[in-house]
Amino acid sequence: MKETDIKLLKHIAEIEDGIDPESLAGKLGWRSRDVGVWPGTIHKLFMEGLVEDTYESNSYHGYRLSQKARAMLITGAPAYAEASRERKVEVPDDIFEDIIGHEEVKELLKACLLADKVVHVLLTGPPALAKTLFLWDIERIGGELAVWLVGSAISKAGLWDLVAQRQPKVLLVDELGKVNAADTAALLSIMEGGRLVRAKKGRELDVKVEVRVVAATNIESRLSPELRSRFAIRRLSLYGRDEFRTVVRGVLVRREGISEEMAQEIADRLDGQSQDVRDAVRVARLAPSLGVLRAIELLVPGE
Repeated sequence: MKETDIKLLKHIAEIEDGIDPESLAGKLGWRSRDVGVWPGTIHKLFMEGLVEDTYESNSYHGYRLSQKARAMLITGAPAYAEASRERKVEVPDDIFEDIIGHEEVKELLKACLLADKVVHVLLTGPPALAKTLFLWDIERIGGELAVWLVGSAISKAGLWDLVAQRQPKVLLVDELGKVNAADTAALLSIMEGGRLVRAKKGRELDVKVEVRVVAATNIESRLSPELRSRFAIRRLSLYGRDEFRTVVRGVLVRREGISEEMAQEIADRLDGQSQDVRDAVRVARLAPSLGVLRAIELLVPGE
């Protein structure tokens, strides 16, 4: 779609959103003269599915922007969901090779990503148990078919329009317990029957989607019973000391690019003092200027 067409839809949307719901145009739909657009252009938009009839008589023909048009306006371009709708996420055997342990969680996530029908998974447990690493790895292999969201910082448009426009195959939600009420309602709708339904006046939405939700949260009790019931829930357990050292070495070498010798030293010195891989990352970033021991003394509580 051309930029001029996007500008035209934005122009119509601004007028449509400002119409008094109790006015004739609000009840029956706007006319071409109401939006200042030639009838032939409105007909073209109608044939492309961007506007829809709301009322027609001998003296009045009302229109409203379609759900397709509203979805396109979110990013200013046609939804690349059309191109991705039939595509599937390719899941390599080594998708989670950088995560130590949690073998059953790996098996479950791979099975859910490959399943013909949708299964949603929630990872719970205290911080530093690789929950976010799992989401990162899925986003990496999913590409444009995966959408990453942080519950405390979902975009102003919200889940409704984001999912309608993108129609991802996988929705990754970190900090699920911080998702607001409106976006939680959207999640419930998506996960229950694969439909995204909104009945807000002038912003109606009813889109069929097939998306797997993989989410993470530190505190499961903050979630409503309705939301919890839609997930297969896996509670991750703490790493053992040997596992923690292995995780630290792997993360620091592969993700932080430090030498294996320094990674080993950080892992050994943090052993018994921390179970949080993020502590190791912070130490690795300060160690070149402070040294490993001093960085730990300044960064790790109580040390």
